[in-house]
Amino acid sequence: MKKLLFTLALAMGTSMTVSAQDIVEPEFVGEVLLVKADKTSELLEKSTSQNREVASTGLMITGIGKIRRQIQIDGCCAGIKFKKNEDVQFIVKNIDNNTDPMAIIQIFKFEPKKKVRRAEIASINSFGSAKSNNLTYVPFKGKKYGTSSYIITLSKKEVGEYGIVVNNPNSLDEKATIVSSFAIID
Repeated sequence: MKKLLFTLALAMGTSMTVSAQDIVEPEFVGEVLLVKADKTSELLEKSTSQNREVASTGLMITGIGKIRRQIQIDGCCAGIKFKKNEDVQFIVKNIDNNTDPMAIIQIFKFEPKKKVRRAEIASINSFGSAKSNNLTYVPFKGKKYGTSSYIITLSKKEVGEYGIVVNNPNSLDEKATIVSSFAIID
């Protein structure tokens, strides 16, 4: 009886990370799988981003204001959604998993509009003050997964539209920024 209770307690205490080992890594570098607690997985939709620069109204009228550089993807909202109280993780494929995931994986919040989602990358005001790396990053914890992937757990989940970008540390010439997107709902 004690062995049965011990085995049952051990099975209940096993984290989702261990049970996620049954899920095959994504096929291509940069792809992201959403993994749910019931061991189902779904590939996040990918979009090619566009860079956009916009001047504030104040800058155009009075000469005082900001120019913002933004990353933009088409569509008002992500097709993949999950509730903020759901236990989910992401499997992110990379060239290898020897680099700290915080150095190559960026998870950030979008500002949704009617037809697009945008996030501010940098800004400069009319007095010459510049701010870069303005993305609203989402903290996460990452561990090695499989032969060349990471399993990512979000540290906090707030309602909104999000994007994941995987930078290739072995390439100096990134042609396009591919954003995998998801949404967190109530």
